[in-house]
Amino acid sequence: MLQWLLLGLSLGFTAGISPGPMLVLVIRETIERGWRAGRLIAFAPLLSDIPMIILALLVVGSLPPLVVGALGIVGGLFIIWMGFDSLRPASVKIEQDERGSLLRALITNWLNPHPWIFWIVVGAPLLVDGWRSGGLSWAAGFLAAFYLLLVGSKLVLAALVAQSRQFLNGTAYRRVLQLSSLLLIGLGVSLIVEALRGLA
Repeated sequence: MLQWLLLGLSLGFTAGISPGPMLVLVIRETIERGWRAGRLIAFAPLLSDIPMIILALLVVGSLPPLVVGALGIVGGLFIIWMGFDSLRPASVKIEQDERGSLLRALITNWLNPHPWIFWIVVGAPLLVDGWRSGGLSWAAGFLAAFYLLLVGSKLVLAALVAQSRQFLNGTAYRRVLQLSSLLLIGLGVSLIVEALRGLA
């Protein structure tokens, strides 16, 4: 049991701090809309990953490369659009439009091929192995540990960013938003390039 808990913790922490669209979204939404929006983004994987886990458990590695490539292209285009959209002039909006923030996070995660690939190639096989080795408690322990660190690391990040929002005004605020927007665009392009390489 301890082995599966440690495995879940390590994978969750790695996924939580790894650079990617969700990490950028946590930072950008917290800066723009406050702690509550950032908190919702951090919790989004608890909702968005449910269909991924179910599908991964059903197909476990049988997803055609063409589907993965198409998903990567669509996800990349969506993230690029988010980057350009966030370049528009914006004012600080505290604790507003939280439902919109959550929807953006859900769509971003669903269109990002990396979580799908993770659950199909890594997560689902580990869950099945844990279930066979120790039953429901072992598989549930792995999931609980994974999401504890995945969500927890993003919550800590959102809290740190929220505490510094008072300093992010004027030119500094605009520069941070522009930087996060450009990072989103770059991540979108990289997803498309990666998807095209996979299709080739």
